[in-house]
Amino acid sequence: MEGEIKAEFEKNGFILDNEEEILNKCLTFCINYKLTPSDLVSSWDVYSLNRKLKDLVVQNVEMEGFLSHLQNEQKEAVVKQEADLHFYSSKDVDMILNDDEENFKDAILSTPPVKNAKPYSDPFDSALYSNGNSYSSEKPSRLVTPFGRRTDKFVARFNFNNLPDTENGDEKDAGMDSEDDVIKRVKPLKRFSLAVNGDGPEPGCRFMYDRIEDRFNALDNRIRRRAASLFSSGIYEEPSDPSVASGRSIFAVGMICCEEEGRLNDKSIMLQSSIEHSGGQRVRLDLQKVNQFSVFPGQIVGVEGNNPSGYCLIASKLVDSVPLSANNVEDLHPAKRPALDQDIQLVDSSSPEKEISVLIASGPFTTTDNLYFEPLSELLAYARKKQPQLLILLGPFVDSEHPEVKKGTADRIFDEIFHIEIIRRVQDYVEYMGSNARVILVPSTRDANHDFVFPQPAFDIHPPELKHQIKSLPNPGIFEANQVRVGCCTVDILKQLSGEELSRNPKDGSPPSDRMSRLASHILNQQSFYPLYPPAEDVPLDFSLSPKALHIASPPPDILILPSDMKYFIKVLTLGGTTEGEEQRKCICINPGRLAKGEGGGTFAELDYGGSPDRMNASIWSI
Repeated sequence: MEGEIKAEFEKNGFILDNEEEILNKCLTFCINYKLTPSDLVSSWDVYSLNRKLKDLVVQNVEMEGFLSHLQNEQKEAVVKQEADLHFYSSKDVDMILNDDEENFKDAILSTPPVKNAKPYSDPFDSALYSNGNSYSSEKPSRLVTPFGRRTDKFVARFNFNNLPDTENGDEKDAGMDSEDDVIKRVKPLKRFSLAVNGDGPEPGCRFMYDRIEDRFNALDNRIRRRAASLFSSGIYEEPSDPSVASGRSIFAVGMICCEEEGRLNDKSIMLQSSIEHSGGQRVRLDLQKVNQFSVFPGQIVGVEGNNPSGYCLIASKLVDSVPLSANNVEDLHPAKRPALDQDIQLVDSSSPEKEISVLIASGPFTTTDNLYFEPLSELLAYARKKQPQLLILLGPFVDSEHPEVKKGTADRIFDEIFHIEIIRRVQDYVEYMGSNARVILVPSTRDANHDFVFPQPAFDIHPPELKHQIKSLPNPGIFEANQVRVGCCTVDILKQLSGEELSRNPKDGSPPSDRMSRLASHILNQQSFYPLYPPAEDVPLDFSLSPKALHIASPPPDILILPSDMKYFIKVLTLGGTTEGEEQRKCICINPGRLAKGEGGGTFAELDYGGSPDRMNASIWSI
């Protein structure tokens, strides 16, 4: 029979890599599953197409995956013949061990007759699919996925080290751990405070009621607020109407606009001032005399120049940021500060102020070829070893762009995938780590199980007895951990600004600024998580939800997290210092990259912050 199997493979154009061993295994498959050589080769053909194997070489390393494929085929064939048959999985075992007999019976009695609605089917059992890596806390699986076959595991792609003695900055044992993850004793974490900004929309809020009036008022308020801040700094005069003809130099504040559809260019730049100063009129803006600039639609700027004809404002200086000393009174007054959701845990008096260790990862959290969420499992296993004080997970969690979600072929509803594959794993993590571990979840507009609107409310999750350890933030969101102010936004504003920005390098020959730092600085200089207007087509911007949700109030955050499809980075941004005697403030901007990219692993960020960028360790790791 081995000869028949070999002949059938050759007949279909396949080449056997390790002929003797492969034929021996294939013979066993035929006997165990009552297959003819023709049936076996046909199943291999389907398996190789599903796995997108590029060549026609049958390799021994694929035999375990092929065995799982044959088992699934046999199981599906039995299900079609006997509709009421129930296959037991590890979920059923969990229910039995937890004495959840009633739910267990319901699960069996309600087993649907078709495979498209099996909530406890083995193919999506997260406990069965792991690549066997030493970091994994899950049971090794016989199924070898492309993610499991990756070679570069936990490699540092970027390092920013100023604290050489910090444990999390030690890379020498990052790729190995000989201790059993279950037996290994967890060191007690330091207690720390956690306060969440309450400016975002509430879960369950109504949206899609955005009116033109809301948009106009929101934009006009941004212009007026910037004009008041620049004038209160004492550096600039009171803004004037830029559309009025005048031979003298004036100072005006307005929003950069494009005269026509398409990308901004030096001939189509317009400046729209506020209703208070010009009735909302627009005037052409000439930047030929400006040595260096970076502008985009929606940017609020101050302009020094003159308008001799009344039709074109000729700029001599462009001001795109507000001096740090010019804080609005409403930002400083304690009674008008945003409401904070305070954690019951107080700061440990023995721990230094503004010190935090954190892991940051952005979705997708599973590869495009399955919904096993292997990258998330590996990340949580890594976090168990490193034991950070805070774990920040940013969406998408159930990615609407995932092939199975997009095509509607997933065999569970989106909420079920989210709670079983994400929340359950996170709960296991915090229970393992102890009462001082904290996890923050931030949704994305790409989450299939959440509201498609921006700004976006937090996930409505209330894990029992863990509500102070697992928190969900709105998108965008600001929180304080150990007095470290952190801002995050999952909309890819960096990529969108990159496509709309118009910039000019210095004419005097000085080196140009770093592009990614410049794009990230726009967020802080504009004091807005989304300063771009009109928004990108895939961003459901709704100004009616929360007028303050996008505003970044003073002081600026110490850490700014902006996940993007662009290359990962960790940048130290410098704010202020543009005028003589003005104070400077530094902010760490982090793009952790995506945890999963295609069928392989991506990157995540690790940060040990000691109170300032001069006292921190930061790394980007590939998973």
